[in-house]
Amino acid sequence: MTTAYPKPRLLAAVMALLGALLLWMGVLLVGAGGSLYYAFAGITLLATGALLFRGDARGATLYGAFLVFTYGWALYEAGLDAWALMPRVAMFSVLGLWFLLPRVRRGLAQGEPKPLLQLRATQASAAGLALLVIGLFANSGYDVATPSAMGTGSVNNTSGDWSSYGATKAGTRYAAVDQISLENVGSLERAWEMRTGVPGAFKGTPIQIDDGLFLCTGQNIILALDPDTGAERWRFDPKIQSPKIGFWDTCRGVTYYENPEPAEDTECVERIFTATTDARLIAVDKNTGLPCSNFGENGEISLLAGMGEVIPGFYFVTSPPTISNGVLVLGGWVLDNQMTEEPSGVVRGFDPLTGELAWAWDMGREDRIGLPADGENYTRGTPNVWSLTSADEELGLIYVPTGNGTPDYFGGHRTEAMDKYASSVVALDDQTGRVRWSFQTTHHDIWDYDVPSQPTLVDVPVDGVIRKAVIVPTKRAEVFLLDRVTGEPLTEVAEIPTPQTTIPEDYTSPTQPFSVGMPSFADRLTEADMWGITPFDQAACRLQFKRMRYEGPLTPPTTGYGTLYVPGVAGGMNWGSVAVDEVNNLMVVNTMNNPSVVRLIPRDEIKENEAFGIGGAQAGTPYGVYSFFFLSPLFAPCIEPPYGEMSVVDLASKELLWRRPLGTAREQGPLGIPSRLPLPMGMFYNAGSIVTGGGLIFNAGVVDSTARAIDVLTGKEVWTDNLPGSSTATPMSYVSPKTGKQYVIVTVAEGGGELQLEAAVDDGTEAADAPGGYVIAYSLPE
Repeated sequence: MTTAYPKPRLLAAVMALLGALLLWMGVLLVGAGGSLYYAFAGITLLATGALLFRGDARGATLYGAFLVFTYGWALYEAGLDAWALMPRVAMFSVLGLWFLLPRVRRGLAQGEPKPLLQLRATQASAAGLALLVIGLFANSGYDVATPSAMGTGSVNNTSGDWSSYGATKAGTRYAAVDQISLENVGSLERAWEMRTGVPGAFKGTPIQIDDGLFLCTGQNIILALDPDTGAERWRFDPKIQSPKIGFWDTCRGVTYYENPEPAEDTECVERIFTATTDARLIAVDKNTGLPCSNFGENGEISLLAGMGEVIPGFYFVTSPPTISNGVLVLGGWVLDNQMTEEPSGVVRGFDPLTGELAWAWDMGREDRIGLPADGENYTRGTPNVWSLTSADEELGLIYVPTGNGTPDYFGGHRTEAMDKYASSVVALDDQTGRVRWSFQTTHHDIWDYDVPSQPTLVDVPVDGVIRKAVIVPTKRAEVFLLDRVTGEPLTEVAEIPTPQTTIPEDYTSPTQPFSVGMPSFADRLTEADMWGITPFDQAACRLQFKRMRYEGPLTPPTTGYGTLYVPGVAGGMNWGSVAVDEVNNLMVVNTMNNPSVVRLIPRDEIKENEAFGIGGAQAGTPYGVYSFFFLSPLFAPCIEPPYGEMSVVDLASKELLWRRPLGTAREQGPLGIPSRLPLPMGMFYNAGSIVTGGGLIFNAGVVDSTARAIDVLTGKEVWTDNLPGSSTATPMSYVSPKTGKQYVIVTVAEGGGELQLEAAVDDGTEAADAPGGYVIAYSLPE
């Protein structure tokens, strides 16, 4: 008597459901001009489900054939790249393993006709999973070239001190010490750790002055630490009154200044400056942390003088000032993309001893050097200088990176003054604030492509001659190399035609500058580059890609489905800038691959008080805006990895030395759920890297909570340490003047920016009770 086994109808139902969904998405995708594969897959899965429902073994054979076709298509589109293969083959391969279940096999075995093709779904599934494993290893390598000018450069700071945000005022982030080297970095260990007592943001990179470390936490709280133990010597809390919006508690660093000619009884001979998010410039004594009473009014000045009406939270400072030849220079940040007529982007110079205004550079009134007259104000809506500046005191120049006029994604209202210096690097005379030269990286910027990085000053060989250069990294992932005396390009820059706007009230430049003489880190996307966790969200990403406007770099924003910005509005490069091995003429570059979707919304379609995601409403223009990351329905990135990379460029030959993904998927996953899988993926990052005389790059900003040391010549990871969270600051390194020991410092925030704990300090000299952020010091064992 033959036993009748139930037909695999649950598997049939799953196949049919998946097939119907894929067919629906596939038809939409074909209608948008996309791939035929998803419609074909939907039809095949529906047919497979129908056969399985009847208990027909040809359903297994059909599914096996479908898998073989899928693997061939996946290899054609993605090659042996495991991450690119995953959404194409992983789900289907795992689903094929269902055919291994005895219940399914028995349900298909009864009365089975001999199939024409002896393909088995389980065998094909195993082949697909093996393909993923092969891809993981096959795509793990990268090319490494040989440097052309090893040992031919000169060190600008031989002391090994880290006295400015970027090590020196040149901003190279280079520590010319080799105590920690490739030979012994494996022994690097935590020397000390301290908690700041301040929750929220912690983007501060410390500076080292003599026998002291000085840094700011969130809320502009300044700490002085012992460099060998981390013991707190003093703290100063300015008790900011910033509205809790935007970057209200961000402070990237502090600035040191010493009075060159102090009288015998002068107070605050050495002082530490912070510029706050409630628009104050504050000076405190380096040795005590007490306000300098001879600076401004009781140690502070307001940065709102001459600004006119400023809505609370719309003007603030997050970056440390730069002091050049006795003039303290700073810009400011305006709240992104809110309206026309936002506060001015004026850059000002102050006397660091008294706080008196030395000069002002107002882009709309370049003839006006001081404060505006009564009833007037600095020109509103002009580009601001929110990021870090650098200085060449020998040339008497301050190098300032500018943003674009407000708001970000519409410029039809902008004046010549709003566009002239937008998204540029501008060299200002440090004594007068007048423009010596400027170089624009994006014309009529309606992409929010600020120059976000501190300009980096280097002396590099160009055609056999050492030239004074400035490196300008951009959100566009283009790196410009300019003569820092004249602003002329030292490598070829080409004006190349770019897509033009379809918005009648705005315009675009017919061409844009591209740094064709330097390696570019911007990629041009195709539909095949779309990603997702499953075939479904990958298909959704493909559909979104085909519907949006995207014609390559600098495709202008539009209405309807919007525009895809590649790179996204966060870059490319951002405020971490680059690091330069001055001896070997090597530039370390961190880049992010994180496109943005930007959609203009006609004003008559905007409901009152409606939110449009990140970006604001662009009040005063004909369009509101939606601006957000390019994500799948499962909140996974819509493009395939890597999302963060590190590269090294030979500045002598202008060639790429190596380029590799950096970071693992350990803390990322669908719907924001960490995968806990330490698989190399190349992840998003914060801040930047440093490089040392020991041939090492240090970075702690990848969002996988890991501090890393990397061989600058090969890109090989040679040391790691698990952190309590991902750092949002650039590391630093110094040699203790007391012990002669080299340290590497990493800072890590505790909690989030919205977490409010009271950092209660009675007299400003004791550590707070709340644990707060971390300052972690690494050194070699005794």
